[in-house]
Amino acid sequence: MTNKVISTEKRPLINRRTWTLVIIIAAIGILVAVALAGLLMPPDAYATNFENKNQAPSFAHLFGTDWMGRDMLARTVKGLSTSILIGMLAAGISSVIAVILGTLSAVMGKKVDQLILWLIDMVQGIPHLILLMLISFMLGKGLKGVMVGIAISHWPNLARIVRAEVMSVKNGQFVQASRKMGRSRLFIAVRHILPHVIPQYIVGLILLFPHAILHEASITFLGFGLSPEEPAVGVILSESMRYLTSGFWWLTVLPGAALLVIVLLFDAIGDNLRTIIDPYSAQE
Repeated sequence: MTNKVISTEKRPLINRRTWTLVIIIAAIGILVAVALAGLLMPPDAYATNFENKNQAPSFAHLFGTDWMGRDMLARTVKGLSTSILIGMLAAGISSVIAVILGTLSAVMGKKVDQLILWLIDMVQGIPHLILLMLISFMLGKGLKGVMVGIAISHWPNLARIVRAEVMSVKNGQFVQASRKMGRSRLFIAVRHILPHVIPQYIVGLILLFPHAILHEASITFLGFGLSPEEPAVGVILSESMRYLTSGFWWLTVLPGAALLVIVLLFDAIGDNLRTIIDPYSAQE
């Protein structure tokens, strides 16, 4: 009669990678819901109604109302939707610039590499907000100024990552072997370099979104971004600051907290996506 060893170790109901996927899907779902809610929201939802002005948060108005009787929850959702769309589009343009320059820096020789590295250092040497304000002011502020400013100022870090990844793969033994076998540069780029760069690019792109959203809100708050007629979070915070000392705390605190949650959701997606792509976490 054989003795069977019964393991008493309990396995987790959900492993780390499954839990990571759940977090990513939930965060994406919330962000998509906010963006769609803002896009589909009718203007009547945040229209002026002086009968309801300066009401504290309640079940009827979860974020309260402002000095013009506008529902702050509706204004905040509309503003967050605008920030998400602007941030994603501007970050997407910035990421394309980063991939092009990072790849050229790695494959076009020493002189091009030095020139692009100098350009990266120059852009990084100027504080983001100052560079954003200058670009936005030169382009007449508004949507165009904000998007161009974010696109021009947010690519250097991702460009460095892409450059390092391309150089690492380019000098790899499997790439050298492929060259000796007579493979073309296009074949090597598509089959060997691109699959290694894409995961890093996706993570870097997602992590650009929160920076773009925060900087859009910041320069709008300072008066160098979107116009006051736009229902943006920066406009909401800028207008509400003058009423903060009057005790209307919800006009600033709740929209600011909602903006922080959106930024943290993007960070959660990027960090957890990096965990999935990381080969060391694949076995956990």
